[in-house]
Amino acid sequence: MAIVGAGHVGGRAAQTLREAGWRGRIALIGSEPHLPYERPPLSKALLTGERSAAQCGLRSLEAWLEDNVEHIVATVQAIDPVARTLRFGDGATMAYEALLLATGGHARRLTIPGASLAGVLSLRTLDDAAAIGPRLALGSRVVVVGGGFIGLEVAASARSRGCDVTLIEGAARLMGRAVPAVIAARAHALHERNGVCILVNCAPQAIERLSDGTLDVLLENGDTLRADTVIVGIGIEPADGLARAAGIEVERGIVVDEELATSARGVYAAGDVAVFPSRFGSHRIRQETWHNAETQARVAAHNMLGAHDAYRELPWFWSDQYDHQLQVAGEPALGKSSVVRTIAGDAEIHFELGSDHRLVGASGFGPASALAKEMKLARMLVERGASIAPQQLPDALANPEVKLKSLL
Repeated sequence: MAIVGAGHVGGRAAQTLREAGWRGRIALIGSEPHLPYERPPLSKALLTGERSAAQCGLRSLEAWLEDNVEHIVATVQAIDPVARTLRFGDGATMAYEALLLATGGHARRLTIPGASLAGVLSLRTLDDAAAIGPRLALGSRVVVVGGGFIGLEVAASARSRGCDVTLIEGAARLMGRAVPAVIAARAHALHERNGVCILVNCAPQAIERLSDGTLDVLLENGDTLRADTVIVGIGIEPADGLARAAGIEVERGIVVDEELATSARGVYAAGDVAVFPSRFGSHRIRQETWHNAETQARVAAHNMLGAHDAYRELPWFWSDQYDHQLQVAGEPALGKSSVVRTIAGDAEIHFELGSDHRLVGASGFGPASALAKEMKLARMLVERGASIAPQQLPDALANPEVKLKSLL
């Protein structure tokens, strides 16, 4: 069995193959020298110093050795799906019985003058975090480009380290269509209360390096921001080039069916790079989340061994910012109407209903201590939305006197 991509998905799939009884060779191939690790801590606990790089590991070195997983640090140059072989940069080849593409994605780069200057960094890998961490010193001036989840988490981490932080976002509000506008506004206010200067409808035009090593970020409106470090968080590009070159169907990522099988026999894809069928309709989606990586890895591994398990997990992710947490379950963007539920501790959940009055998503925001239990129930409601009578749904969801658990 071969797995290309030695991140969270690749590592969990290799572990699952052993747990499922596979005793043959497992080749886990990745370009990074690190053993598989989880990405969520990179923008949070790792930058704040609350967690070390070793503590981000998916499993211990001993566990990988015990499972006899062969970790190969190399770059695969080509796939031959007919011959079922991989070709490496040095010309060597490897045969596979089944192949999992867990290639993830690459951080998007700015395409403006000065984007490659020293001190202009992005955050995607452990090495990226290792480069950024030491620069978040007390009083350091940090400009974050991008008001999505990574940008906001980095901004919160930098503020906790005492940095002077300015965040710029090209759109009119933070987090795009990922969350309701009201929640985006609350997150905006939270960051400003914690000392982040946020500029929306604002994009960088160029970056210049001064003689003292500092950076000037020139904005499209003519203003200039002085920075010691610029951190770019504008999303990722799915790493689907290897699949495309092999003739495997690609569409903003590697297209898979409900069993996570690609258009090539014996080849599967999972994680950030996979475009898979939505449970809410005929469209396809791609998810860049811990939950997606964790759950798709296990389904893909079982199917590599001959199972025909369908991936039907509900999309879900969270983002920790200061003492607040944001959670999104389902696909809120599909909603045609909304119901807002206010809960204790200044937290709220926005339920999104489709045209058939079924729940298609829930977005929660507030202090983590107040949100966690209610949002867990909200996730379950979205999961089982069809079981709730439509005529009772809006009032029941909005009324805090009605226990969400009772609706299950």
